[in-house]
This record gives sequence, structure tokens and C-alpha cells, in this order.
Amino acid sequence: MFNILKLAAKNLMRYRRRTILTSLLITIGIVAVLMFIALSGSFRALMIGQITDSVLGHIQVHKKGYVASIDSLPLTLNMNQKMASNVTEFLDADENIEAWSNRIKFGAMFSNFTETTSIRLNAVDPEKEVATCPLLSGRIIEGQKEGALIEPGKILIPELIAKGLKIKVGDAIVLVATNKDGSVNGNTFVVKGVLEGISGPGGRDGYMHINDARSLLRMSDDEVSEVAIRLKNPEKMQQTFKQMDKYFSEFLNQKGKPVFEVHTWDKLSPFSNIAKMIDMLDVFIKVMLVSIVLISIMNVMLMAVYERIREIGTIAAIGTVPSRILSLFIAEGLLLGILGTVIGTLVSLTTIYIMNKITITFSFGRQENLLLEPSISVMEVLVICSVVILVSVLASLQPAWKASRMDPITALRHF
Repeated sequence: MFNILKLAAKNLMRYRRRTILTSLLITIGIVAVLMFIALSGSFRALMIGQITDSVLGHIQVHKKGYVASIDSLPLTLNMNQKMASNVTEFLDADENIEAWSNRIKFGAMFSNFTETTSIRLNAVDPEKEVATCPLLSGRIIEGQKEGALIEPGKILIPELIAKGLKIKVGDAIVLVATNKDGSVNGNTFVVKGVLEGISGPGGRDGYMHINDARSLLRMSDDEVSEVAIRLKNPEKMQQTFKQMDKYFSEFLNQKGKPVFEVHTWDKLSPFSNIAKMIDMLDVFIKVMLVSIVLISIMNVMLMAVYERIREIGTIAAIGTVPSRILSLFIAEGLLLGILGTVIGTLVSLTTIYIMNKITITFSFGRQENLLLEPSISVMEVLVICSVVILVSVLASLQPAWKASRMDPITALRHF
């Protein structure tokens, strides 16, 4: 085998220009794929991190039917105190859970005493909410970011409403809300800060203390709309989700139907479609790489067979068996694939290293100066390299088979 590889290497050196050009083409393909995976993976991770770490958490638990009606924020589908306790008891015992936060979500009328508009409110326990969504405080563009996220009697309002109603930090406002029994109540609050919208300037979500919401909505029970969950390792999200879904599916109501529903962040956010598009682009780029390698190797090997017909006839005439001729041409394709793969991988990893040493930032929605940190796992590199080398061998099979099946007399007469 070593002798075949040695002879194949010598044959490739005889046609240096063709070997260099083919290797360069494979190298460019490898670099394009690995760099795209590294950059798109970094952007995808940042995008998901911005959404999960400042708004959603990784997983959420609701009462059955809540998510289907989430646009209207139905208070009638809140979890009662017993249901919420069942959820939190499981979360406290699960070692995969880093933090969780109870929330009450509802709509209200927002007034600055002269003008009125609507607002969506998230009532939270400030300490638990910051632990679950650590980037939430960073969205405060006016007001103090230090200290507690929110205090009783105060409210964080979205930038859209602050600009539309010309409200500043420290201004008094009135919230009027209807509870699930249909009664209306209003309370006065002080604006603690202004939040930028995670999904752009159209966001209308504000934050208040969970005790204030229970008072405003006249709740006699410590009910909650949802429980947001942060995982210690986001890569185990699907595994944790399956365990939670199986556990909570065992809770049934009097009609024998589930009382809970569990959702991962991607089922709750339209930004998951962007993540899916990035995954599709990854697959498309990989298919393009395979096509480039397949066509380039097959073309080179066909040309090699055509130009060396008399040479093939000579080695066949002196007794070289067809299997050895087949192995020789396959070895040439293998070496071409390995050469392009090694060079392409080294160039890609060097470029990724350099990019991580310098500061590259970009904007996503209203988020600015996000640091791009391209990275790629060892497994992804090994998979790409293995696919390229395998395709190089497969692309050599047809030309190699043709060479091994040549009639020596006919080949020697070729001009």
C-alpha cells in the first residue's frame, strides 16, 4: 500500500500545475464551508442568546392551552398556586436547571394623565427574573441599571411608549387593568426606566413587580401565567425538555387531560425561523462543497486516464493486475483530497484564530456592538474533512475503473 501511495504522489508531482489547481479548488471549498459554519454558528448563538437571556429563557411551562391564546394574554389560563408549586418543586430538584422565574402576563391601559395607550406587562420577581434572563438589565436605556431590576410601585416601560407619550424616568403614570372576573382596577406607578425592544421599535412590553400585579388584578391566589427556565447547559435543552414534558404530562385534570404544557424557546419566538434558515444554509454550503470536490476530482482523474493511456497499457502489458491499476488511481484521488483538506483546514483554523484576536462587532435588531466570536467544534471539522476525503475517493472510482479495464494492446496503439 505504501508503494502505491508513493507512486501516486510521484504521478501527481509530474502534473504539478493540475495538482496545484485542483488542490486549490478543494482548499477554497473547505475554507468557504468551515468559515461559514464558524461565522454563522457564532451569529446564531448570539441571536439565540439575546432572545433567551433577555426575554424568554430556554424553556417555559404554562397551563394547557395558554400558548394557543398567548396573544390575548388570558388571565383565565393562569396556573393556580398549587400548579405553580408543582412546577417549582420539580425545577428545584432538577440539577440541569440554573434558575427559574414566575411571571404574570397581562394587558393594561397606560396613561400619563393626558393620553392613553395599551401596554403588555410582565410582572416578575426581580431577583429570579435577572437570574433567569441575565441580559434583561442591559436593555435599560434610560434609568439606573444597577441595583434591583424593579421595585414595588415602579415600572419599566418600552421605548415606543416612552417616546410616543413623551414620558421620562421619574414620571407618574396610571395603569388600568381588567382582572379575570371582569372588574376594573387602576393604580399609580412611577417610571423607573425605559427598555429598548428586543424585536425592534414595535415592542410594547413593560415590567413591574409581581406583587404589584397581584394587587392591580386583585388576585387572592399566588397564580402565575408562566414559569421561565434557564438551563445550566443550553446544549442539553432538548434532553431536559423531553424529561420535563414526560413528567408534566402525568398531571391530569378531572377529564383525564394534561394540565401543563412545556415549550422550548424556539416554539415561542419567530426568531427561530432565522435559526432554521442558518441551518439550511449550512446544509446548502456543504452540498456545494461536495459538488465542487466531486466534479474537480473526477475531471482531473479522467484527464489523467486519457493522457496516460499508453502508460496504462505499458504497465498492464508487463503484468500489472487490474486491481493494482485501480488502486493507483484511487490513491491519486485520495492524496488530492487529503492535500486540499489539510491546507483548507489549516487556513480556516488560522483565520478563525485571527478573527478571535481582533474585535469584530455587529448589530442585531436594536442590539449594537455585539462581539462576533467565530468558532467551530472538532467534530464538525472532522466530519467535513472526512466527507471531502471520502468524496475524493468516490470521484476517483469511475476513472480508476476505466483505467483498470483497458485492453493493453488497444492502449499501446493509442496516439
